[in-house]
Formats: sequence, C-alpha cells, structure tokens
Amino acid sequence: MRILAVCAGNICRSPAAEAAIREAAAVSGLELDVDSAGTGSWHIGQPPHDEAVAAGARAGLDIEGRARLVTRADFGRFDIILAMDRANLRDLHVLAPSLEAQARARLFRTYDPNADTDEVPDPWGGPAAGYDETVRIVRSAARGLVAEIVEHARG
Repeated sequence: MRILAVCAGNICRSPAAEAAIREAAAVSGLELDVDSAGTGSWHIGQPPHDEAVAAGARAGLDIEGRARLVTRADFGRFDIILAMDRANLRDLHVLAPSLEAQARARLFRTYDPNADTDEVPDPWGGPAAGYDETVRIVRSAARGLVAEIVEHARG
C-alpha cells in the first residue's frame, strides 16, 4: 500500500506524518510505501523545518526528507492521500484528475481516535510546544491509520 501525507509547505506536518506512519507501520510489522508533499511551492527542495526536526528528535521520531509539490500523477501512484487540514483537502480535490481520485484524499486526523477535531494544526512560525503537539497528533493518527489498515487486511 502506498500512502502520501500532504500539508501546505511539506516542511512541518506532512514530513512528521510520514515519519509517524513509517514508525507505526514498523511497530505493527506492516510494509507501507510512505511519502509526503505540499500543496504550495514555497519550500521545494528544502529539508523539514528545524523546529519540526527538533520536536521529532525530542520524541524519538526521525523527521527527514526534502519538500516537494504534490502532483496530479500522485493520484495514480498512491492508494491513500492524507491531508493535514481542510484547506489542503480542498487543494487536493481541485488537483485530482477524477472523482475516483478525489476519493483517495481524506483528512489524516480522522484516524486519530482521541481527536477533538479533524485537522492537524499548523505549527509553522509558532513556539516549540506547537511542534511537539504536532508530533503527538500525527503519531496518534498514524497508529489509528495503521490499525485500520491491519484490521481491513484481516477481513
């Protein structure tokens, strides 16, 4: 299964989500192909934001990669495309080549059984605590996502 995590710039939330999904999959013994991308082109080629990397390190999560822009071709390459917020989801729906492709895009936090909202807040430009909270949120959603995939595979 191939999964793409998407946020605005691909330097905070989506690379953290990518790392969290990889981690949750490894713990469950599930093999997933995971990537991340952004809906905006501001940070293409840049590594994840220093604060995101530091928050991951504090939590034992290795956040890495290079920012890239989500493309129409991604809808053919990925089985599930996870938007961090409603604005990202709207952008994905506009980009999707078909209604069938649109159906592959969904809000990532809907997999978090403890969530009080369906969006992952954007920590960019805020205090370190916001980045720590993002790591906590994406880990919880990643565990929920992987649990659902495993349950579905069992039938």
